Amino acid sequence: MTSTTAPHAPYKQLRRPTTDRMVAGVASGLGRYFAVDPTLVRVIFAVSGLLTGGLVLLAYPIMWFLMPEEPATAPAWPHPTAAAPQGPPPAPTTPTPSI
Repeated sequence: MTSTTAPHAPYKQLRRPTTDRMVAGVASGLGRYFAVDPTLVRVIFAVSGLLTGGLVLLAYPIMWFLMPEEPATAPAWPHPTAAAPQGPPPAPTTPTPSI
């Protein structure tokens, strides 16, 4: 029996990237997962660490341990959401005035 369902887009995975990282890739992985700039995640970590006396910074090594590393065969980020159109764009269909 064959399946007739269309292929699904890959689901979001929380992983530590191997290319875009400062320390271990935790902030970059969180940024990619939530579709925000990884620098913003790093700033939030730093500010919340200052406000809580460093308590929040304990979460970083825990996430470092728990988040799997992105495989080397993973496609480049950001993943394409739709297939790019092939070939040149269609020509405009507006009629030209005759003189």
